Amino acid sequence: MELKTARLTVLIDPAKKKALESLCARQDVTPSQVVRRLIRDYLASHGEGFIPSGSSQQVDAESSETPV
Repeated sequence: MELKTARLTVLIDPAKKKALESLCARQDVTPSQVVRRLIRDYLASHGEGFIPSGSSQQVDAESSETPV
């Protein structure tokens, strides 16, 4: 799980928002969880790798960087 977060503002049609919130409530998930899953799946389907913020791999990579 990522330790750091960043805000992403998305504008959608109010009817779609209401339908999403209703479906999420029935499935006991939050809209944010659904959006994060969609983003992970989208990145994976396009072969785009990433290291989650705050992961030990990121810490190792940052500690091995040479200061400028």
